[in-house]
Amino acid sequence: MSFLNKMFGRGEKGNPVTTGEAIQKLRETEDMLNKKQDFLEKKIEGEVTSARKHAKTNKRAALQALKRKKRYEQQLQQIDGTLSTIEMQREALESANTNTAVLTTMNDAAKALKKANADLDVDKVHDMMDDIAEQQDVAKEISEAISNPVAFGQEFDDDELEAELDALGEELELEEQKELDEQLLDVGPSVPSALPEVPSAEPPRAAKAKPKAEEEDPDMAELAAWAS
Repeated sequence: MSFLNKMFGRGEKGNPVTTGEAIQKLRETEDMLNKKQDFLEKKIEGEVTSARKHAKTNKRAALQALKRKKRYEQQLQQIDGTLSTIEMQREALESANTNTAVLTTMNDAAKALKKANADLDVDKVHDMMDDIAEQQDVAKEISEAISNPVAFGQEFDDDELEAELDALGEELELEEQKELDEQLLDVGPSVPSALPEVPSAEPPRAAKAKPKAEEEDPDMAELAAWAS
């Protein structure tokens, strides 16, 4: 049997362990080795204490304690190396397990997509889109037909309507010209009924203007008044 088969309790001819089972076994082994490390560290501390205790009183006992300490340290060093190997192996298995799960999911998604597309035909999709566009055009024509005003069977000629409108315009112009002519004939010279009365009172005389010299030189006028 190989080392892994011995560790995981499987025979060479048995079914191989799964990735998840191998990861679980490695974790259990790590826990066991960590406990072993704690035990050895405590043993080393005990042997150091014993060696110090008998260093002066019992040299032989002190040497035996130091030898046991050395053996424990060797075992502790071996466990450290084993833990490093197991940890790397566990991480590799976890990475492989993750990759396997991702690939499985992607494979399932690809199969589901293939199955979904198997029920679709590209030509049928194009035909369906053409039908939709055609129906939209029909709906547009119907909307335009409904929105156009209808005469319900009463159709009129545009030329006749325009001719009738021109005739009405000419008739209106003749009437306006006739009214203007009548107004011009009625206009004549207006004679007042009575002349205005002649005023009998004498118009007031204008006030006598003052001498120009006095208006222009008030100082001279004041001097003349003082002299007189």
